[in-house]
Amino acid sequence: METGVRTSRPGRPGLRALLTAVLSAALTAAPVAGCATAPAPPSSTASATSASTTSPSSTASPNGTSGGTSGGTSSPGPSGTTTATPRPPSTTPARPSTSGTPGPSTAPAVRAGQPAWVAVSVATLWRSPSSPRAVDAPALRAPADVRAWLAGMTLTDRRGLQGRAETQSLLGDRLLVTAVSGTWASVVAPDQPTPKDSRGYPGWVPVRQLSAVAPRSGSQAATVVARTAWLRGDDAAGARVVEVSFGTRLPVLGTAGGLVRVALPGGVVRRVDPAAVVRTTTSGRALPGTGASVVASAQAFTGLPYLWAGRSGFGFDCSGLTSLVYRVHGVRIPRDADAQALAGRRVASTSMAPGDLLFYATSSGYVHHVSMYAGSDLMVQSPATGQSVQTIPVATPAYAVQLAGVRRYLS
Repeated sequence: METGVRTSRPGRPGLRALLTAVLSAALTAAPVAGCATAPAPPSSTASATSASTTSPSSTASPNGTSGGTSGGTSSPGPSGTTTATPRPPSTTPARPSTSGTPGPSTAPAVRAGQPAWVAVSVATLWRSPSSPRAVDAPALRAPADVRAWLAGMTLTDRRGLQGRAETQSLLGDRLLVTAVSGTWASVVAPDQPTPKDSRGYPGWVPVRQLSAVAPRSGSQAATVVARTAWLRGDDAAGARVVEVSFGTRLPVLGTAGGLVRVALPGGVVRRVDPAAVVRTTTSGRALPGTGASVVASAQAFTGLPYLWAGRSGFGFDCSGLTSLVYRVHGVRIPRDADAQALAGRRVASTSMAPGDLLFYATSSGYVHHVSMYAGSDLMVQSPATGQSVQTIPVATPAYAVQLAGVRRYLS
């Protein structure tokens, strides 16, 4: 992610010496979520448009089975020109579920020291319960309305996520609850390694977006490999219920009506188009672990606007893109750019292969940005707020002067 302040750029020293200094400095640097001070390419590729903010009231049951029914599968730009007056998120109780799943009075409570599962399409992990603003209300709901949240933010609102939002977890992801305070839960995400906490990436999530009931188990898992996909009702009508992200991984219960039946937290069952998912064993990788395949997945998000702390098909920061893409290809890497720069295997800049990660550092040696080598002297990246996922030459001056090292995560 970017901090909004352009740093001075030193002359480029030898790669090996600079990489050694960078990685040494990064060991003591405080990690942040994703990119920081990413150098801006010559021109921006996205602009703000007008939209209104939405009220923060809850709109569905705490089972969190919908991510909003508006919008299609294409992602909007960083739109919105109105800025709401800050006010606390609503804690209005959600309506009881009518889907046959346990209601608020019977569902097990989310408790500290116990696992919980993300029960909304995308759960944003916040720095503290006081971090969200009024404009963030749609992201706090159960169901979370990600499309409304993105449409309601101005470019300034998006930049304001820095220092507030940390990362994101997807529907069905397992979290560990470390504390519960009122309507909020402190959690760590074990699938997102970080030096911040050996148990996983930390943050705060509204309790309403979690379920203490794990999804029903199955011998197979379905992983979403489209940007986003719709989960439908588990009946003949098959109405759209929730739009979920690339990388969402759910147990398979079988097929019905030509659709794949999948299990959600809280005992909910939905159906999904088989063309949008890949079915594997529960431990299998959804997509091949090859450089060309990893690059193709990253480039499939071309044009998607950058989102600070984003790690979903609705929006990515720089390291959110690389970490989630690698997850779908069966490789778990650290969540943030500075931590990613310390893992994998060091590769000379003259020996880069598709899928290798390129890291960029400030004059003080702090790694603040990551991109992915795409082959043919090109790289794919999610650069900064106001810009979108793009493929550009590795030699682009604003980046080349800060290139600090290359790491390989594939065999």
